[in-house]
Amino acid sequence: MTPKSEEELAQMIVGANGPLRIKGGGTRPIGRSSGDVLHTSAMRGISLYEPGALTIVAGAGTPIAEVEKELAAENQRLAFEPMDHRALLGTKGEPTLGGMAAANVSGPRRISVGACRDFMLGVRFVDGQGNIIKNGGRVMKNVTGYDLVKLLTGSYGTLGVLTEVSLKVLPNVETIGTVMLHGLSDAQAIGAMSSALGSPFEATGVAHFPKGRSGDALTMVRIEGFETSVTYRAGKLRDLLIPFGDAEIQVGATDGPGSAKAWSEVRDVTAIAGQSGDVWRISAKPSDAAGLVAKMDATSVQYDWGGGLIWALVDQGRDLRAALGEFDGHATLIRGIADVPTFHPEPAALAAITTGLRAKFDPRGILNSGIMR
Repeated sequence: MTPKSEEELAQMIVGANGPLRIKGGGTRPIGRSSGDVLHTSAMRGISLYEPGALTIVAGAGTPIAEVEKELAAENQRLAFEPMDHRALLGTKGEPTLGGMAAANVSGPRRISVGACRDFMLGVRFVDGQGNIIKNGGRVMKNVTGYDLVKLLTGSYGTLGVLTEVSLKVLPNVETIGTVMLHGLSDAQAIGAMSSALGSPFEATGVAHFPKGRSGDALTMVRIEGFETSVTYRAGKLRDLLIPFGDAEIQVGATDGPGSAKAWSEVRDVTAIAGQSGDVWRISAKPSDAAGLVAKMDATSVQYDWGGGLIWALVDQGRDLRAALGEFDGHATLIRGIADVPTFHPEPAALAAITTGLRAKFDPRGILNSGIMR
């Protein structure tokens, strides 16, 4: 089923006799939903773009690449740096705005500017009863009614099928600089990344690889802005990090470990892509990160968000949550065959709220049924 309008989509939902599996570009098959496939790819196209107002509105089926091309022509960008899952998950197709919003997909820059959810201005969607709903607007200061925009972002299509999203965008940056340290232990790297994030030098990406390209550990801190400012701040940051080890700087590099290309590889977790095993995404306190990794017996690990996000490749079928035990955070099975729920089990109080919300928006439980199991 491929509806071409909200009205057609609403009719399909009302007439559904069983579960519906919502599919945009098909690049992020995370979770275990079942049912007839409902494609949103036909509801695409940019309906409004106002560079001066830093606002763009487009159909949920619009490819992200199409939006980024339009923004680049005006020297603007999606500041939250949405991840492209294709390499990691081995999928084809094109990532779409709807899939990005439904999964709240955000990249390394989340630590400095916020997540996809923080840039969502408005949504249009059809709920499980076939109601066409609009919420939010085209400006950040919009306080009318319930904030369904934030609620729908990250709901994985369980509350409604997105048809249109409105986003705030930001100006692009002139130059990227990266400060790199080699050979740090995980605990040392967490300390260095925390120092960088706590400094006044405005780090916009902070990642660590226990095994870098050369085999040695690599810690990366990104700074963005005008070239003179980036050069100055990178030098100051290097001086700040000297107690952790020798640091090198790359500013404006087009290739190499400190380039924009390298940061896109951090964003897309290509260090783990193509390797056999189950891939887990762990969100935790940075102060706990090194201790959690020590329990994993992982084949490969990547730290992002200063240690707040851990990507881990482990043996197929292994329940990583059992190995980690109780911790302040959550672990999501992004790719794999482990016989466990995809998403971390919610505490009883939160689960009750979640169940109540779904009952309101989708009483029949037909939208992406079972995806959270």
